[in-house]
Amino acid sequence: MITITVIMATLLELIDTTIVNVSLPQIMGNLGATLSEVGWVITGYAVANVIILPMSAWLGMRFGRKKYFMASILIFTLSSFFCGNAESIETLVFFRIIQGLAGGGLLSTSQTILVETWPKEQIGMATALFGLGVVVGPTVGPTIGGYITYHLNWSWIFYVNIPLGVLGLSMSYYFLKDTPGEKEKKIDWWGILLLAIGIGSLQMLLEKGEEEGWLESNFIAGLMLISALGIVGFIWRELSVDNPIVDLRVLRNKDLAVGMVTSFVLGVGLYASVFIYPIFAQNLLGFTSLKTGELLFPGGLATVFMMPIVGLLLKNKFPPQILATLGFILFFVFTDMLSRSTLETGESDFFWPLIIRGLCMSMCFVPLTSLALSGLEGKDIAQGAGMNNMMRQLGGSFGIAIITTMINHRVAFHRNHLIENISEYNPVSMERFQLMWRGFMSQGIDSNTAQQMTFKSLDGLVTRQSYLLAYMDAFHIVGVLMLCALPLIFLHRYSRDIRLPMDAH
Repeated sequence: MITITVIMATLLELIDTTIVNVSLPQIMGNLGATLSEVGWVITGYAVANVIILPMSAWLGMRFGRKKYFMASILIFTLSSFFCGNAESIETLVFFRIIQGLAGGGLLSTSQTILVETWPKEQIGMATALFGLGVVVGPTVGPTIGGYITYHLNWSWIFYVNIPLGVLGLSMSYYFLKDTPGEKEKKIDWWGILLLAIGIGSLQMLLEKGEEEGWLESNFIAGLMLISALGIVGFIWRELSVDNPIVDLRVLRNKDLAVGMVTSFVLGVGLYASVFIYPIFAQNLLGFTSLKTGELLFPGGLATVFMMPIVGLLLKNKFPPQILATLGFILFFVFTDMLSRSTLETGESDFFWPLIIRGLCMSMCFVPLTSLALSGLEGKDIAQGAGMNNMMRQLGGSFGIAIITTMINHRVAFHRNHLIENISEYNPVSMERFQLMWRGFMSQGIDSNTAQQMTFKSLDGLVTRQSYLLAYMDAFHIVGVLMLCALPLIFLHRYSRDIRLPMDAH
């Protein structure tokens, strides 16, 4: 029952990272918001989420893990109600930030409770069950969001959290073990402030960088400076006080330090692949948001099926490095298959690639998380879980920011290259031009108008092909990045015995 309770909380938090994406056009129309304004519905949640993640261990110790967990569920549920009830974009963004602060507390606290609850020989299974929320949540979010928005309206993507939140709160009260808080310790207010400034600014510049033109914008340049100063100040502060808000000394554990890097790469793959696919399917192939979401669902089921199997393999001392290696290779296979798509690609062509993605994500997440946390003990478990989750979220933000910028540059590159081949000296392009021109004239259109329409049609074809090639480049680059990260896996100590952190010596 404890396991069901914390998985429910994890799913609640992570589904909400992507459930809003497909509803943004309806929110814009309903609240009269611009595209840049409605973007803060996602940005505000992500910034709040990544700020609270590394602090969640300290908050759990300060107030007691059960109390903090229940408070997070309660605040998340209440803010969901107010999000659905919002009558202005400013109100919606405000309560999304509150929701993100509460949700970040749920994520790491859930993982810590699972690791501390399960028997020491079954940490792999505990991590697998936690991974259901981490991998399935962002994947099925667009599916659920598309279905709700299509059949009801955008407010219900928030209202559906309310009954689940009430149920999670009740189960937490009855099944979770209470732990005392440590209120006598002095609060590291400077650490909290510097963390919020440094990590918050970093997340914000990643979310808004491409939209604002990166260094062409004074706003983004300022965020870069503030982020750098905030992070450096935060690191100095946390290493110089007795009761830090985030104990960075835990990074002396080599497995956690390496694990945070691999989690960052995993975040890039997890979020960037979910980001590219819907845009490609809807903008170029003409799929509806509902159909795009439905195509992701079988991959989510594949993850659900594979997670317990990976957990059992780890329980039976199958080397986690081998599982993670297979997962990274399968992820490259998934991206390679999608990088061969065309404008004629149909729904059935996505089935197996997305199934492979679902399988490989479970094979990556569970072993890497187990390796990262297996050398920790006591209160370091919560610290490590919070920092590891933060790095995965930041990896996702970096991945989306880099991929968005790359797509825009590659579209321009491919467009220039394709236009070079459209000239009166190229018999192929001239043949296509003549064919289209005569086609318009056969409809009774005069010669000059038909010529203008032909140029516009050719321009449209070039634009679509440019975007297709750019998306294919993006899939390929994400896959290659995962392959390049393979050596990092073998920097972990090689052991068939993945022990519970509290049992490690």
